[in-house]
Amino acid sequence: MSSFMDTKVEFLKGVGPAKAKLLNEELGIQTFHDLIHHFPFRYEDRSQFQTISQIQPDSENVQIKGVIDRVEVVGAARKQRLTAVFRDATGQIELIWFKGAKWMKTKLKPGIPYIVYGKPSLFQTKFSISHPEIEVMTPANEAGKKTMLPVYPTTEKLKRKFVDSKAIAKLQMELIKTKGFGVPETVDEVIRSQMGLLDLNTALRDIHFPRNLSSRNSALERLKFDELFFIQLKIFREKSDQKEIHKGIIFQKSHLVREFYEKHIPFELTESQKQVIKEIYTDLQSGYQMNRLLQGDVGSGKTITAFVCMLIAIGSGFQTTIMAPTEILAIQHFQGLEEFCDKLGLKIGLITGSTKKSLRKKYLEDLASGEMKILVGTHALIENDVQFDRLGLAVIDEQHRFGVAQRAKLWQKNKHVYPHVLVMTATPIPRTLAMTLYGDLEVSTIRELPKGRKPIKTSHLYDSSRLKLFGFIQKEIDLGRQIYVVYPLIEESSTLDYKDLMDGYESISRAFPRIPLSILHGRMKAKDKDFEMDRFVRGETKIMVATTVIEVGVNVPNASVMVIENSERFGLSQLHQLRGRVGRGADQSYCILMTGSKISKEARERIGCMVATTDGFEIAEKDLELRGPGDLMGTQQSGLLDLKVADLTTDGELLKRARALAEGIISEDPELKSSIHERIARHLNKNQIATLKWSAIS
Repeated sequence: MSSFMDTKVEFLKGVGPAKAKLLNEELGIQTFHDLIHHFPFRYEDRSQFQTISQIQPDSENVQIKGVIDRVEVVGAARKQRLTAVFRDATGQIELIWFKGAKWMKTKLKPGIPYIVYGKPSLFQTKFSISHPEIEVMTPANEAGKKTMLPVYPTTEKLKRKFVDSKAIAKLQMELIKTKGFGVPETVDEVIRSQMGLLDLNTALRDIHFPRNLSSRNSALERLKFDELFFIQLKIFREKSDQKEIHKGIIFQKSHLVREFYEKHIPFELTESQKQVIKEIYTDLQSGYQMNRLLQGDVGSGKTITAFVCMLIAIGSGFQTTIMAPTEILAIQHFQGLEEFCDKLGLKIGLITGSTKKSLRKKYLEDLASGEMKILVGTHALIENDVQFDRLGLAVIDEQHRFGVAQRAKLWQKNKHVYPHVLVMTATPIPRTLAMTLYGDLEVSTIRELPKGRKPIKTSHLYDSSRLKLFGFIQKEIDLGRQIYVVYPLIEESSTLDYKDLMDGYESISRAFPRIPLSILHGRMKAKDKDFEMDRFVRGETKIMVATTVIEVGVNVPNASVMVIENSERFGLSQLHQLRGRVGRGADQSYCILMTGSKISKEARERIGCMVATTDGFEIAEKDLELRGPGDLMGTQQSGLLDLKVADLTTDGELLKRARALAEGIISEDPELKSSIHERIARHLNKNQIATLKWSAIS
């Protein structure tokens, strides 16, 4: 059976070498297997006929039957079009072809009954259909037996060679009718029965040519299940293998944690933070290398949570490190932890690209001797000369900003045994994406904000309300607060966007002539950025006009207002990250989303979501719905989720079922040696299903 599906598509009746070459180039179809897995993206309901009089201005595709009265080619040579008057007992409609007019004219015969299918459009008071599908009416097709016709993805180049959706459907039917057609089943009948799934061959036939909506849905569920199940199965198998390969350091209870809790912690931890620390501590005592993802909204207290866990490692005689994606964020971590380290008598260092050679040399000596217990830094941490004595815990902040190779280098810094790894993100990850992308990592979530924080009030204003905005900014400044005004410098080299920023700066300078301003953008030299940021942090300037360089790593508790200009040009996640720059003190904070009066429907949805909620997890789910998983992950990682039929925005429940089944199977039979798992093992071994092996490289 498998050899049949590996047959080159050129050997299918109706294809041949030339068409096979085109199918490969345009759609990546080389074999029978590729062809049968080229699925329809929608179906046309051909079970119903309408009369011409029933057509309305908002009608979707319609199917009508009647006769052609008159056919005429009109227009000059290069702009010729074919028009045909088509009528039934209730009225008439014009059919139009802008391409192939002469050829179509030879095919159409007045007085012969036809069936026409297409989307009507209304011009003045007359309906017309451009480039309709048309076929001679027969007793068979007049009966409306074609209930659901598949519509396939194709390309303009294929269409020019007459390989349109209808031609692909003919090839699919030819393949299914071919003697020997069949694909190897991937899941045992016992499991299919337990999960309520069709057999694979029936599913493949019904996805292409469903008898009705119910048969199409059953076929779709089976195919979606296979995609999700085998990704989850591979994730759990690798996770199981990894635990056996990488034994972990066992940490003991630390007096440092107790001392920090009793004497130095500046505020009470939330219940959510305490729960996460318990989860991490359990990992650190398990004997396996910890690989845990800590996700929490902006300002939820991930750093202090990570610091408590670092104290556990230090108390057991090991060193720790935090790697951050930017110098600003690394400095913020260092400054935030330095005070605690001084009180606890721990040596902490900071290494970035800007660290002076003499200081770097001293830090590296202290690190190699084991005297330095915490090293904070950027990518500079993974350079070869950075050598730890006993690295026990590595914390990676905003881990998605580091490449796989960079994380792997840090992971290999310990000479004796792999360190425990905690990766953190302030970008909440949708539940379905987390299960698929980070399935081999344990996931901890901080859902609460620290006590005393007030939710940020978010509003949407149009440009016409700018005077109202300026009045509000002045009022906040009079109360002693500071303001961010952010412009969407999407590309730092973009002249237009740079002009927007400078025009905005001049406009604000005119509106607030006696208020000191700062400006921050990517074209500035590092020392100038630091100078401007430092002035704002110390309160010397009251308004910071900036691009998105302030998105991550800026912590100014006195800043209470975030104004985002042209907010329709930002994604939801970025808007939420920018909003998180305020609300970090005890004062009420505000986020004001500015737009013009004309914005797209999707932009309106994004802004509506921002106004409605400050919950980063709700926003992440909406972002997934609007953008899809590929965009959320970025181009480097989107290959994992090249799913043909499953959709993480809508298939969360099916994913949970597939995940639970996969986890149970690997738990009971990690080597898949049971006879009931024979088909699963064969498929898994034959098809190297792509996963991101986080447990091996975090």
